Amino acid sequence: MQNSTPEWLGREELAGPFPAESGERVAADLGQQIELSVYARSLTLTASRLWFLARGDDGKKWVCCMAKAGSSTLLAAPAKTVTFDRFSMELAMTPASADAATVVREHLPFLNPRPLGLQKSAGCGDRLGMATPGHIRALRSVFGADEAVTLAPIFAQQSIRENARTGRTPQEVMDDAMWGVFQEGWRQGYGADADHLKTFEDVDSCAAAGYTFYTIDPGEYVDDRANHASGAELQAMAEALPWDELQDSLPDLVRRLTDKPVELAELSVALQSQSVVRAAAKYGRAVAHTARMVERIRQAMGDRPYEVEMSVDETETVTTLAEHIYIASELQRLGVKCVSLAPRYVGEFEKGVDYIGDLDKFEESFAQHVAVAKRFGPYKLSLHSGSDKFRIYPIAAQLAGDLVHLKTAGTSYLEAVRAIAAIDPDLFREIVQFARQRYPTDRASYHVSADLAKMPDIIGQPDEALGDLLNDFHGREVLHVTFGSVLNHEPFRERFFAALTSHEETYHAVLDAHFQKHFAPFA
Repeated sequence: MQNSTPEWLGREELAGPFPAESGERVAADLGQQIELSVYARSLTLTASRLWFLARGDDGKKWVCCMAKAGSSTLLAAPAKTVTFDRFSMELAMTPASADAATVVREHLPFLNPRPLGLQKSAGCGDRLGMATPGHIRALRSVFGADEAVTLAPIFAQQSIRENARTGRTPQEVMDDAMWGVFQEGWRQGYGADADHLKTFEDVDSCAAAGYTFYTIDPGEYVDDRANHASGAELQAMAEALPWDELQDSLPDLVRRLTDKPVELAELSVALQSQSVVRAAAKYGRAVAHTARMVERIRQAMGDRPYEVEMSVDETETVTTLAEHIYIASELQRLGVKCVSLAPRYVGEFEKGVDYIGDLDKFEESFAQHVAVAKRFGPYKLSLHSGSDKFRIYPIAAQLAGDLVHLKTAGTSYLEAVRAIAAIDPDLFREIVQFARQRYPTDRASYHVSADLAKMPDIIGQPDEALGDLLNDFHGREVLHVTFGSVLNHEPFRERFFAALTSHEETYHAVLDAHFQKHFAPFA
């Protein structure tokens, strides 16, 4: 043990990240002492403690080294002595569990999610709880230094529907993302999206887990019949809205939105009374439900900061300019402040594949939506089912600037399947055969158009060519929508996770390459 006191000992503030070379050296030294593999980027010095994440045959461990006694009580785990910077320290470790996550968030605040505000942002859904390091590496690949990243990330994101299919809880999603952030040493902040919430119970469970971004999905309250209803029928639908809850009346609404043109930057829109009635009939109940959900979020979060998104993207009919104006103006009148909003755009946003539609029409419509977002917000336009929509990213980035939020989810699972093709070709073949059988049933709750008859047959294909199935439209959608069935199929589940866990660098490299294509247009 050295005689002089190291510079870092006694400091209270968080030290900067270890330089790459010295971090690798320290990680190797500590790993040798504790007989585990230490993640170099996780090394964190603060308050006379050295924290890091390590991995052994029985999983990942959270480790704390202290210059004096006390780490064992902090972690409630047996302690041992190690040497760091020629100074003896007491070390204790515990599995990277939910209990440990609670403690580490308390001591390392940068691991807590936070609201992102009106920054350009991207949500990175992770159905496996293993993708966050790959997402972070893609950000670094595109932007270079961490502090140069201008696309604010959401790393904890999974819908209640996806939780049900994967058997995960909102807390587990949150904890998995946090451990990924710690593992990669990401200190630039991140959000946590409680995605597609429909009920008060959804809100409560996500608030208890500490989410900071709440995506309200009032799709069940959108009445698509209004698109084709006749005058009398349309009037009756509008008059039947919950006007007391909306704190309004139909005559007042029509008068308010048709009294004078709505000025949208260079665009002046004179709404017709029938357009307003149609918009109300279609979206009025959705607006009311959104207001109810926002009030529940306010109650559940108390004095903790949060932000809200409204999503009506998973509906049958496109959100017109008049309808977006109606939604935005009514939310504003009811005091509902959204950080982002997801209309139903023109064209098709099918799962896991590129945008299907006329790019000129999308550009014209998206520009109008941007004008509404600036006039009644400002708030961001959210691109839901945004995975792999490479054709529209440049348009959205150019027109919206910072007022855009990209939301991805299933594509990280698909890239895990690609990694499986390289790691365990036999398992990949079995998954593909099983997915073919499940697709007719599992597609029911998704908007997809893949045709099993057009899906390439991999029988006879060499191992090195199997991953090409993930580049095929039909193969990609079939594998996308069957994720829940695959992950809950006992003959697959243990082998699937064991393969990715033992070859996590392969998975992270695949994700890095794939998400660079998502992030680069927004750089």
